[in-house]
Amino acid sequence: QVQLVEFGGGSVQSGGSLRLSCAASGSTYNSYCMGWFRQAPGNEREGVAAFDCDATTRYVGSVKGRFTISRDNAKNTLYLQMNSLKPEDTAMYYCAAAVSGRRGRAWYDPWGYNFWGQGTQVTVSS
Repeated sequence: QVQLVEFGGGSVQSGGSLRLSCAASGSTYNSYCMGWFRQAPGNEREGVAAFDCDATTRYVGSVKGRFTISRDNAKNTLYLQMNSLKPEDTAMYYCAAAVSGRRGRAWYDPWGYNFWGQGTQVTVSS
């Protein structure tokens, strides 16, 4: 079983920054394919950034150049540095892990991940 706990959400003004953290349990953390998703009210859950299963970083187009995903395997922690935040970035952000691969699903497909955190709210005001 894998447990994921997110930290670091909050309220910021447009142009501000936040850093999200996701602490993961499990001794084989560095073999997980991991990603960050977000979901705004009325919208589907959207893949934001991920470490693909070959450790390649992936980003949705709307956050490229503004968000950076990183991980510290020694601390079993995944991060999402978010800069130049915009009101449209407002959402609940979730950390997700795919243990033993994503079963052929794309990195941005929520169905490819089998463990999820509880989410942390990010609100960006204009």
